[in-house]
Amino acid sequence: MRAAVINLRCGGDIAANLETAEHYIRAAHKDGAKLIATPENTLLMQPGSKKLFAAIQPEAQTLGVSFFSALARELGIDLLIGSMAIKLSERKAANRSFLFGPDGKIKARYDKIHMFDVTINEAETWKESANYQAGNTPVIAKAGGFNIGMSICYDLRFANLYKHYARAGAHIMSIPSAFTAVTGKAHWRTLLRARAVETSSYVLAPTQGGVHDGGRATWGRSMIIDPWGEVIAVLDHAEPGFICADLSMAKLLDIRARIPAWNHETQMPDPV
Repeated sequence: MRAAVINLRCGGDIAANLETAEHYIRAAHKDGAKLIATPENTLLMQPGSKKLFAAIQPEAQTLGVSFFSALARELGIDLLIGSMAIKLSERKAANRSFLFGPDGKIKARYDKIHMFDVTINEAETWKESANYQAGNTPVIAKAGGFNIGMSICYDLRFANLYKHYARAGAHIMSIPSAFTAVTGKAHWRTLLRARAVETSSYVLAPTQGGVHDGGRATWGRSMIIDPWGEVIAVLDHAEPGFICADLSMAKLLDIRARIPAWNHETQMPDPV
């Protein structure tokens, strides 16, 4: 199966974000991709609680849902939208990933489990839980004969989620992200390769890149990594664009048969 991941640089203008995403989705489809993945916050990157909640809607009224449903159906593709902010109440949203099938129907939804509540340095602190409600359910979806373990950005740092997915039959880990420029430079490639090696799985990692509305800086460098941990496609910059790679079930199964470490984990006793 040919897959694509997309770099975006979304801001607070939903219409402009959808237009840009559509452009690169169509370009990736033209290049033969049957599974196309966009980054976290594809709908908007909106700083500040007031602006965020003024812009978002419940799922049934979210423009991006109907927009991407129609686009997936028109192109006949599996379209994984990394995440869109979905209004749950006046004070909480879900950071929700969607997989739309070739018929335009929603195959799967995944709400980000691990909230990005961190202090990166003296100038950069994030508390995602102030505006978003954490999910609590891992989700495996299907596309083109592959099973996809769904996750979002900060989930990447929690290896047990991906080991759970591998043991449950996932072949691909989707990790749409908006990694900060600081953590991206330090950890992005290393963590993505580790998740691929630990689970003998493909990793699809589309991401935001560049400086966004409000001055937030993200790392970019969308990647596709194979089950051996090799980066088989990379958009090695922060500019909008896309990359494609061919995923092989035969290669994945061969690697898993030779080094099935993902299925060998044992429960450790308490330290003495």
